[in-house]
Amino acid sequence: MKKTILTGIKPTGQIHLGNYIGAIKPALELAEIQDYKPAYFVADYHGLTKVHNAEEFRHLSYGIAATWLALGLDPDKVIFYRQSDVPEIFELNWIFSCFASKGLMNRAHAYKAIVDSNKNSQKDLDFGVNMGLFNYPILMAADILMFKTEVVPVGKDQVQHVEIARDIAESFNNNYGETFLLPEYKIQEDTAVLPGLDGRKMSKSYNNTIPLFEEPNKLQKLINKIKTDSLPPEAPKDPDTSVLFMLYKEFASPTEVEKMKEQYLNGIGWGEAKKELFKVMDRFIKQPREKYNELMASPETLDGILKNGAEKARSISVPFLKEIKRKIGFYA
Repeated sequence: MKKTILTGIKPTGQIHLGNYIGAIKPALELAEIQDYKPAYFVADYHGLTKVHNAEEFRHLSYGIAATWLALGLDPDKVIFYRQSDVPEIFELNWIFSCFASKGLMNRAHAYKAIVDSNKNSQKDLDFGVNMGLFNYPILMAADILMFKTEVVPVGKDQVQHVEIARDIAESFNNNYGETFLLPEYKIQEDTAVLPGLDGRKMSKSYNNTIPLFEEPNKLQKLINKIKTDSLPPEAPKDPDTSVLFMLYKEFASPTEVEKMKEQYLNGIGWGEAKKELFKVMDRFIKQPREKYNELMASPETLDGILKNGAEKARSISVPFLKEIKRKIGFYA
């Protein structure tokens, strides 16, 4: 039996290189493994915790869908849906709210981070916290458990989400008997935290990202902004500590990577390294960029693909929710 593996991305900003290297690329690779039955979703309701502008929200949501498809996701071979098109998830979200303690939500990383930030700035502890953000882990548990997910690929900082889903599932199972599978997390060890233009973690909140489908001229300018040290061109350089090399090896062929490694060890100017990085990145992105732009210009195409995916998803969620509600006692 194949294991269901689930990946979702929320629409809170343009997809950037950190998203691609840290989440999308490894998720697409997992889709090729025969042991897995993959499901991918646009986590649009999760995005609503931050984005409250209708036009921006719609554009970002379509952008997530277009990104997956442009990078080669085949919707005929996987379940690919928009979260908001599967209403059973949100009914399950309420059910889980009745099994999740406030104390458990108090310990959620995203909420604690805001509280800590407010403490440091002497604001009210809950300043900037809406109930969507506070209850975020419960909706995530519904996303995971509704589809009997067995494996959730995560970064090390996201393990807690899967642990909370397990806690909620166990609480329900203890009351009503075995109903939900307990998901396992799969830590993506090989995905290092990608530094942004300024050397800090690449993040929308730091405004230091490189959008994945940036046009060539802007892409070259952004690459030129990547922070480097002051070593002269002829000085040997350590490829393992170079952001430029970290990016280069994600887009270059194995032969090109080995050649570039030699150049680093023998001495290469940062300007030349940036030029070579642009060359391999632009080569890789050229066709996906065209596909992405084509899809973004045709939202009806994206809607059709996502609606078809929602039908597949609901073939699982509709009967499973009936089973859940019957166990709770809504009907005989």
